[in-house]
Amino acid sequence: MRTLNDYFLTTAIPDVSAASSTFVNVPDGGKIIKVFAHNLATTTGTAAITFEIDGVACTTAAISHIAASSAGKKYTAIPSALNNVLEGSVIEAITNGGSTNASKMEITFVIRR
Repeated sequence: MRTLNDYFLTTAIPDVSAASSTFVNVPDGGKIIKVFAHNLATTTGTAAITFEIDGVACTTAAISHIAASSAGKKYTAIPSALNNVLEGSVIEAITNGGSTNASKMEITFVIRR
């Protein structure tokens, strides 16, 4: 059960198979307590997805988008440190493009105030 102190931010990586980043602005301070993601198409190879807050990597928040990941494959990451956000912070989702076949990855950040 969620508390009223949680809020959610969403973003998407247009193609996890192409090295790139996407960004989302933070409207209120808190701590990223969980990251949910899923891909929309089947891919092969392994793309590493990492997250940064204002240029600093979140600890243990990486996702390995693994080989032969089917459409709709779900992922969850729980950052253990360096996951505090301030009003106006920028969260970056980064893919190394290590998979093949274009697939959009949708990402939800759960932030607790």
